[in-house]
Amino acid sequence: MDRLDQLEAHSIYILREAYAQVEPLSMLWSLGKDSNVMVWLARKAFFGRVPFPVILLDTGNELDEVYAFRDEYVGKWGLSYVNAACPPLEETDPSLPLNSRHAARKTLGLKRILAEQGFRGVFLGIRRDEQALRGKERVFSPRDAEGAWNYKEQPAEFWDHYKTELPPGAHLRIHPLLAWTEIDIWRYIEREDIPVVPLYFARDGWRYRSLGEKDITRPIRSDAASIAEIIAELEVTRQPERAGRTMDHDSEDSFERLRASGYM
Repeated sequence: MDRLDQLEAHSIYILREAYAQVEPLSMLWSLGKDSNVMVWLARKAFFGRVPFPVILLDTGNELDEVYAFRDEYVGKWGLSYVNAACPPLEETDPSLPLNSRHAARKTLGLKRILAEQGFRGVFLGIRRDEQALRGKERVFSPRDAEGAWNYKEQPAEFWDHYKTELPPGAHLRIHPLLAWTEIDIWRYIEREDIPVVPLYFARDGWRYRSLGEKDITRPIRSDAASIAEIIAELEVTRQPERAGRTMDHDSEDSFERLRASGYM
């Protein structure tokens, strides 16, 4: 088995393990490259179908191409789709910087849909290499009744044994892609021919490396107009993946505060 085979097998194991032990389940689908790979893996794990709802935390301000991709692939992939409208900016923590407040709308949207639907587990497509604080995550990551995350008190995960018991009101964030890297994701997309939003490919010297909402996401300088060119670019670049996410340039502790309070 090569690296992609090993990553795929481990992710499918995580998906099936969660499905066997946690109920009810859901999956966040941002329609970015990572969440599309996660949906693809779920379809492999469960023989061509995704046996739980996929949720877009919709701010109403997603990129136009993201909405177009959703409209096409909900049907093509036979997904049970939930559109979870996020609360307005006015309901977020006013002490956060403005860009972080825009991001915090998704935290509130997730809290609301979890409370309404009673999901005990939710799959997320985050990776450890994506952001330093995410490097502290577990595969099965417990959140308390308020959705808060205490990275100092997480269960040990030895030999792929995961703790799934939860106190009342708590839920699990489950991360099938945690061990993947950005370049792994693109090599897997290339190998499997997985569809992605066209914004990832350069037009007029710009492309999106990470997709978020219109008001907090910017493209980067790039001439990479194909998957092969994106992979070649990633092999040499020193620019961080989230360079185009304006919230990541807020005050030093903003992302940590967002994560601690339930941000993805």
